[in-house]
Amino acid sequence: MSVLTTNYLTPTGREEAWRFTPLNRLAGMHDGTGIISERKSLALKDGSQNGVRVSRVPRELIAPQSYSDDVIVQRIHAESDDVLLVEVASNTHVSDVIHLHRAVGGLDGTELSRVQISIGAHSTAMIIVENRESAILGEDIEILLEPSSNLTFVTLQEWSEESIYAARHHAIIDRDASFKSITVTVGGSLVRILPTVEFSGPGSSADLSGVYFATAGQHLEHRIHIEHGAPKAKSRVNFKGALAGDKAHTVWIGDVFIRATAEGTDTYEVNRNLLLSDGARADSVPNLEIETGEIVGAGHASTTGRFDDEQLFYLMSRGIPMEEARRLVVRGFFSEIISQIHDEAIEERLMTRIDGELAKAGH
Repeated sequence: MSVLTTNYLTPTGREEAWRFTPLNRLAGMHDGTGIISERKSLALKDGSQNGVRVSRVPRELIAPQSYSDDVIVQRIHAESDDVLLVEVASNTHVSDVIHLHRAVGGLDGTELSRVQISIGAHSTAMIIVENRESAILGEDIEILLEPSSNLTFVTLQEWSEESIYAARHHAIIDRDASFKSITVTVGGSLVRILPTVEFSGPGSSADLSGVYFATAGQHLEHRIHIEHGAPKAKSRVNFKGALAGDKAHTVWIGDVFIRATAEGTDTYEVNRNLLLSDGARADSVPNLEIETGEIVGAGHASTTGRFDDEQLFYLMSRGIPMEEARRLVVRGFFSEIISQIHDEAIEERLMTRIDGELAKAGH
């Protein structure tokens, strides 16, 4: 193990990007006081697939394709030993899901993980990243979509309750390519994810969906940033969260930046939060910055509220007990997004985990 180096601009918590994050719970990833572990936890779950290559390459041989001002991402770029490459060849339809999972876990030091996913031109694939171990982990996942490619990218944060995860999931989308991501966060002590998108070619599209469930003491933070820099691109964002328990805290930031060159942009983002108990706090901040008037549309919506009494009354009037009615309402709230994974075993596993979180919170 080695000590994290400290030649970076350490956040103080007063910066806009860090004002919601409890820095003292980041295990030193932000200020260089943590200890780097040699773990290489992410691996291909199943065997090889035609048209797909998975390998580890020394970091010096693979330059980052994007800049980030996030100090944890900067450390990962500078200090991770290697890069996990996932490459899909051009003109390839990958019929089976590419499963990546955490083969090993541990809380004895911080793992720095750098991943680069490349989807060749005119190719189609689905990738699921399953995070189910105990970990202190900083991770940067760069996703490169070449012209007319199509990727569905699912990340499942089912961490143990002691785990800490700080990550950027950054997609660069070229001409006529489409990117769909689904982010599920139902575990961890502190989870801070930056799902970000950069449009580099016209006619491209991005659909970012996510769900999160925070219970007592958990801090779950999702900071979306979509940069429209190419014309005639489309983006949609739909995130849903539920909170139960004292000091459960969620943060959702939705930033959309439409540059002057991005004429014909069509974008909309929405965040909905369901408060299940007193003592929980949901921060939701949608933002739009627009430099051109030549757009198709741009809008956002954000709501935070409690159970719909009419829904509960309807279910209870049909003989369903209060606790079961609450469970059904929460399941219905999340099912719109979780059902898009199209994997029955994973969907039921996630719903069972959510049921368990509800029970743990006394609902």
